[in-house]
Amino acid sequence: MKKYIFPILLSAVIFAACDKEDPVVPNEEELITTLTYTLTPDGGGDVVILKFTDLDGDGGNPPEIETSPLAINTVYEGVIKVENELETPPENITEEVEEEGAEHQFFFIEDILKSDVMYDDEDVNGNPIGIETIVETGAAGTGTLTIILRHEPKKPNDGTPEDAGGETDIEVTFDITVE
Repeated sequence: MKKYIFPILLSAVIFAACDKEDPVVPNEEELITTLTYTLTPDGGGDVVILKFTDLDGDGGNPPEIETSPLAINTVYEGVIKVENELETPPENITEEVEEEGAEHQFFFIEDILKSDVMYDDEDVNGNPIGIETIVETGAAGTGTLTIILRHEPKKPNDGTPEDAGGETDIEVTFDITVE
């Protein structure tokens, strides 16, 4: 009886090993060092660039944040670009966000604009992504605009990162002047 146990155990081990599924490799988050939000006014005028750059990541040198004033009572078409500038040439992460639109969403939290930042693009399910937007200014003033990119948010959601959940890939707050 003992000489039959070893072949049976060996067969069970081989069968179990063949039955296992391949491991699932998680989609690793990309390193985002730079976020550029380009706002082009409808009907002409100065293009506004909001740019965040942090080439050494959290805890090192403070990030560089560039802003330009927005014009009063103006409608802008906005386009966001996120990159990893530690790669040569810089890796355009925006392409991946767009390709995986159902798994990403930008959120905009502001306290100065005439109306909310409006989404002008959508994923394959008709839900917003936020790479392309419409921004409308009102009267002169100062405030902030926070841009958050969430990975795997709940979609649809109520337009807030709190309702959407998911993981934050990048969060940047810009000081905004409307003049």
